[in-house]
Order: sequence, then structure tokens, then C-alpha cells
Amino acid sequence: MKVESVRGMRDILPEEAALWQRLEEEIRTLFALYGYKEIRPPLVELAELFARGVGEATDIVHKEMYVFPDKKGQMLALRPEATASVVRAYIEHGLYAKGDLAKLYYIGPMFRYEKPQKGRQRQFHQYGVEALGSLDPALDAEVIDLAWHLMERVGLAREGLYLRLNSIGCREDRPAFREALRSYFSARKAELCGDCQRRLEE
Repeated sequence: MKVESVRGMRDILPEEAALWQRLEEEIRTLFALYGYKEIRPPLVELAELFARGVGEATDIVHKEMYVFPDKKGQMLALRPEATASVVRAYIEHGLYAKGDLAKLYYIGPMFRYEKPQKGRQRQFHQYGVEALGSLDPALDAEVIDLAWHLMERVGLAREGLYLRLNSIGCREDRPAFREALRSYFSARKAELCGDCQRRLEE
């Protein structure tokens, strides 16, 4: 029997690994300039964390997570994203008590059981930032600026790349916006897929 890597997972060989290292160094350097510190959450978490953090009705939780029981019967999951893990660590380790703002970043592999295709694997690498402990909208602007700055540093902010911003309004506006969307899609429910119909009812 020929032993190969699992479908949707791939080896990063030395030549390509050198490129990854350069990219990760650019990320770490830039994020440090913005005052973010690295956090390394585990690859395996309680599955419930993602159901609560990402949303039980989402495709990620409903269809794409790698979930398995441990020897005690607890349901565990390979992390499909890192935000829920970072927030869990922030709370569990009392990082909120060390100051009014925790600026954290992560780099690492994530796992989703999706159909492998060009540019999409079941194990993929993701980086991101989380600014926890403040509702200041200036932090949103900072994260957008940071993302654009990174694109410039790695040579992706060339002619043709542009930034589009969208908003669903402030906290007071969102209920009306949500109701307008629900009304619009309710009138077209028959045209929606089963998942979208289910979400419309939730």
C-alpha cells in the first residue's frame, strides 16, 4: 500500500518553507510595530467552544469541523479558526486584568473539512489579530490599516488591489437592518438553498 498525505493536507517542503518563514517574519515584525503580541492557542479545543463562539448554525460548525471524542467521551475539535481560542485564552488566563486592552495576534494551521480545490485545502494557514478590552472604533481602523500595510510589505498592494468597506451600521441601527434583510429574503425564500432557509428561520 502506498502511503500518502491525507486528502486536503499537504507537505510544505524546504524550498517553500523558506518562503513561509519570510512571510511569517514580515507578519511578526509588522504586528509588533502596531503593538500586537503573539499568542499560540492549541490546535485542539473542546468542540463546544466553536459552537458557542462561531455559531452552531454556521457551516463551519455544522459541516466543516473535524470533531472526535477523546478517551473520556468529551467532544474535541481541530480548530477551524482562531478567534474563539484567543478569546477563551484571554478569559481563562485573566489577560483582561493586566490592562484595559489586549492586542494579540496568531499565526498557524487551521482545519476545515471542505472539498479540496485549488487554493483551498483542509489544513490551511491563517494569521489574524484580536484587540480585546475596548469598544473604540479606532481599533477597527487600525486593523484595516495594518492589513493594508501588510499587503504593501509583501508586494500585494499593486495596481488593481483596492479596499472596499461595508457596514451594517451602529448597534442601534442593526435591528432595523436585520429586519430589512429578513423581509427581503423571506419574500424570496423558495429561491434560497436549504441552509439559507434554515438560517432565515433562526
